[in-house]
Amino acid sequence: MSSAAHVPVMVKETMEGLQVHPGGTYVDCTLGAGGHSHAILEQIYPQGRILGIDRDTQALELARQVLAEYGDCVVLAQGNFADITTICTDAGFTENDGILFDLGVSSMQLGTSERGFSFQHEAPLDMRFDMNEGPSAADIVNGYTEQEIARILWEYGEERYSRQIAHRIVRNRPILSTLRLAEIVQQVLGSRRGRIHPATRTFMALRIAVNRELESLKLAMEQTVGLLRAGGRLVVISYHSLEDRIVKQFMRREAADHAFSLVTKKVIKPTSLECLSNPRSRSARLRVAERLA
Repeated sequence: MSSAAHVPVMVKETMEGLQVHPGGTYVDCTLGAGGHSHAILEQIYPQGRILGIDRDTQALELARQVLAEYGDCVVLAQGNFADITTICTDAGFTENDGILFDLGVSSMQLGTSERGFSFQHEAPLDMRFDMNEGPSAADIVNGYTEQEIARILWEYGEERYSRQIAHRIVRNRPILSTLRLAEIVQQVLGSRRGRIHPATRTFMALRIAVNRELESLKLAMEQTVGLLRAGGRLVVISYHSLEDRIVKQFMRREAADHAFSLVTKKVIKPTSLECLSNPRSRSARLRVAERLA
């Protein structure tokens, strides 16, 4: 597994959104391969500190190597950002200058075939960020009812053909590999349409369901207010409309309650140059809010 394969998204915009400054204290709730944290550490070292959180133990180990040069300025924690208050309190990060969320699956995870996130590789259907936690994608595909699978595909993937795909899945059980699932979806939808593979929405929906991503995001957002000092910044990068809607509604509600001010009235999108050099960034949407006194 190589960190070279991972390119952090919208680094310049993220640094500006966080207003990173020397000696500051920051929390990276989606550490991944450590790309954003590395950029932050370049600006806050040696007096600053950063807490990196990730559910994925493989990501944490890689980030530990990538960030080793910064020594005690870096604290790493394995866990779900839904538990951000507990994790931050245990690590001594209770008043922070910035909190960052870069949501979704990393290129590192997509490139690790045995994790089952991608339909580009033959692999077991897993998709768990934490390999020791909860049901896998295979458990859902082979154990849930047709109606439950259809609901997941519709609610989390916004897949218009959710019922037809769920019906075909149930008829073809057991489905144990990524390529087999992608083949079944393709039987329903036909061949590739534009840039999007026909199985994209199905795989995204299953990943979100497996990792309870939307529930975790809602819980985490609610806790950020109490973990930021006055003037502290919350930066969230999302990759699909369901995530962005949760973030937008939370920030607007807290702004109405005078807990936050909205730094970005509209989402910030990556530059066309970044989209060309890093295709994963194409769907990224960044929002920023600032904690009021």
